[in-house]
Amino acid sequence: MDSFALIVIVIIVLIVTAVVLIGILYPGSGAEQLDWRPTRSAELEFTNELDDLEQMEAAVNAKRRARGASAISHAELKREIELDLKGELGEQSLEQEDLAQLLEARNARRRARGEAEQTLEEFERSLVAGADGGV
Repeated sequence: MDSFALIVIVIIVLIVTAVVLIGILYPGSGAEQLDWRPTRSAELEFTNELDDLEQMEAAVNAKRRARGASAISHAELKREIELDLKGELGEQSLEQEDLAQLLEARNARRRARGEAEQTLEEFERSLVAGADGGV
């Protein structure tokens, strides 16, 4: 290795070591040196979060009452949010909506032919039978 390259590497290592030692050994923290204080306290953040949750619950209950459903408690709302985040609630409701639309289309065709309408249970059984190959 070239002596010039060795000297440059040693100087860089010494500078980095000096900066790290100054950071470790100097009293106080960087926030104290800059005279930095957080703009909000943890207590204020916590109360703001509680207010947000109460507002969200009130809004959800207002929408539920508007469509004729009963109010929902905080625990039930939290459970619905967790299910929705997992994707279970959304997938189930979309699946039910798709089945209802397919059933309505099938019943419209059956009405046009003069046949009796199918119930949701009969429609689901026919779908399962069709997937099993009619067995």
